[in-house]
Amino acid sequence: MLGGIEEAANAERVLVVRLGALGDVVRTRFAFAGVRALYPDAKIDWLIEDRAAAGLVGLAELDEAVIVPRRRLRPGHPRIALRTLRDFVRELRERRYDLSIDFHGVFRGAFLTWSAGIPVRVGYDLPFAKEGSRHLLTHRLRIAHAHISRFERNAALVRFLGGEVPSAPAALTLGNAPASLPRLPERFALIHPGTSPKTSYKRWETERFGEVARTLRERVGIPSLVAFGPVPGEQAAADAVVAAAAGAAALAPSTASLAEFLALLSRASVFVGCDSGPMHLASLARTPAVAIFGPTDPIENAPFPGVPSRVVRSDVGCNPCREGCPSRACMRAVQPDAVAVAALALLAALPAAPARGI
Repeated sequence: MLGGIEEAANAERVLVVRLGALGDVVRTRFAFAGVRALYPDAKIDWLIEDRAAAGLVGLAELDEAVIVPRRRLRPGHPRIALRTLRDFVRELRERRYDLSIDFHGVFRGAFLTWSAGIPVRVGYDLPFAKEGSRHLLTHRLRIAHAHISRFERNAALVRFLGGEVPSAPAALTLGNAPASLPRLPERFALIHPGTSPKTSYKRWETERFGEVARTLRERVGIPSLVAFGPVPGEQAAADAVVAAAAGAAALAPSTASLAEFLALLSRASVFVGCDSGPMHLASLARTPAVAIFGPTDPIENAPFPGVPSRVVRSDVGCNPCREGCPSRACMRAVQPDAVAVAALALLAALPAAPARGI
């Protein structure tokens, strides 16, 4: 090990901490590759909540996902919560971890690793440590420049330990998921108009996605497939994009799992979507991505730098804000032509291949 933390140099049992959410877990996977390279022979587990655990699919070098029993820890049932917490902490203690690496920086993750008696607990200092979590760490990283991407923040923690994050995503292990997909066009754009239910303010108009699909079809003859997830309203949004595309797009085949969605992403020539989990999944699948930004920070939430991407946004004077104002002026200011031009630039950099209809 070059540099790093002496007490962590010979760790044999490592616990990575990123409890959620899905997009953040996906972004932490790139740093996980650096952790595995630093500790090639160690048992490395990941502490995560059940609702985000799907984000670890295809991560072959992970030994085990340790699921936090989130639902049973709710404060509405104090006896059940206390009993569950006691039992879960006992389980963590029995695993005898030497080192925890906390990429999340919130109290509940730091409290669990502290309660488990893990002797070396590494994480962030201010401003990235929230809720007093830094006080439960043994080694804290203070980053001088706070306005950096989440990928760079995670990479800095790996470097703090003496490692490096690879410049390209690791190959995915998706089992039979690719074989489950139906026949697809040789080249196609994958459009995903959705975001999480709590961040609907990040969504772009379905009519504009449809216009992008029409432009791609007219300019380079490439069709679009429109994907949707289980979030209420997403299929209706996908249907609206297809209708607005006027024959230039069709619904993507439904995917029953994240592995199948990653397999679909890996077949796409380009991804077009908002600042969302699927956008970061595109980087994981090594698919070039056009990311449409409005109220969220395009630096902090930028796509993974190791995969070609274009961020499209309009500065309206008040963004980024994360406020979700009713006018959504920053999203309405993003024009379809700008998004289409970004997608065309990424497509132009790909090896030539014939496009065929949907």
